[in-house]
Amino acid sequence: MSVYQFEVKTITGETKTLQDYAGKVLLIVNVASKCGFTPQYKGLQALYEQYKEQGFEVLGFPCNQFMAQEPGDEAEIASFCELNYGVTFPMFAKVDVNGDHAHPLFKYLCEQAPGMLGLKAVKWNFTKFLVDRDGNVIERFAPQTAPEDLKSAIEKHL
Repeated sequence: MSVYQFEVKTITGETKTLQDYAGKVLLIVNVASKCGFTPQYKGLQALYEQYKEQGFEVLGFPCNQFMAQEPGDEAEIASFCELNYGVTFPMFAKVDVNGDHAHPLFKYLCEQAPGMLGLKAVKWNFTKFLVDRDGNVIERFAPQTAPEDLKSAIEKHL
């Protein structure tokens, strides 16, 4: 099993398989537009720009499960990200990351990389999952971990 088996919808509604990212290092992040961590979009975009030529992708998955901090539809989210943070990394349709309706990708990510004290649920917006070039989930980073603090972990796998 790897992340490559999962199918997702892009923010523009196209169905895509994560197999399209095979051979790349991935940072999969649940994001939100009205969160205290929302300025991390800037850092995520900087990571993407710095490492994309070396085979790195940031994959953003909007989620409205944490205090309704992502209330917009996909068009509003895409516009917000582009206008406010110049986001050019791939963005996907809104998903649930916890509970009965959690997207299978996030169920898998949480199983493979539990959080603090072995808790599997995503704690908050901007939880980050690092995936190696073979599609293995290798590490989870807390929402408060700034994107720039991930450089050494990313570089180790590029």
